[in-house]
Amino acid sequence: MERSSGAGSASRRAELVTEQRPFALVVGCSDSRVPAEFVFDADLGDLFVVRTAGHVVDAAVLGSVEYGVEVLGVPLVVVLGHERCGAVAAALDALDGGSVPGGYVRDIVERVAPSILVARQGRGRDDDPAAEAAIVGSSHVRATANLLAERSTVLARAVSEGRAAVVGAAYELATGRVTLLEGADAVSA
Repeated sequence: MERSSGAGSASRRAELVTEQRPFALVVGCSDSRVPAEFVFDADLGDLFVVRTAGHVVDAAVLGSVEYGVEVLGVPLVVVLGHERCGAVAAALDALDGGSVPGGYVRDIVERVAPSILVARQGRGRDDDPAAEAAIVGSSHVRATANLLAERSTVLARAVSEGRAAVVGAAYELATGRVTLLEGADAVSA
């Protein structure tokens, strides 16, 4: 059945055949409960989205971010984390319980684990597992936002020239609320 209006409609798709002009780039988690277009109530073509488990950064993510900022001219990069993230939970299990996964999941855990150490500096470990996961999740969003600008000279230049900004945000699964994270915009202009 063909949609007559809104996201995915024939008319909207026709508008986007020759070019895309997204207003934001979202680096988010692969979690099926957190599609950026749904979270931000965005239409087809509004967002340039890069998703990996735990929003971990690798060369493909950096290349995608650089393409979005440099080629498409996207002015806003949002690193989107969320509660109950499996990558954060796996990293906590590995660090606290010694349950290190195998295969390439181990690589994801190893990329998230430093955020646990940063989150615990000066405060230690929270006894409430949900609170600990939320604190670590926010720490990981901040780390990802900073890592993008540190590793990508293209993004860092766009930020310093005022052509782009990088912010971090967290999505609440139960409420659908998105909260901007303080300290996750340290790399913004």
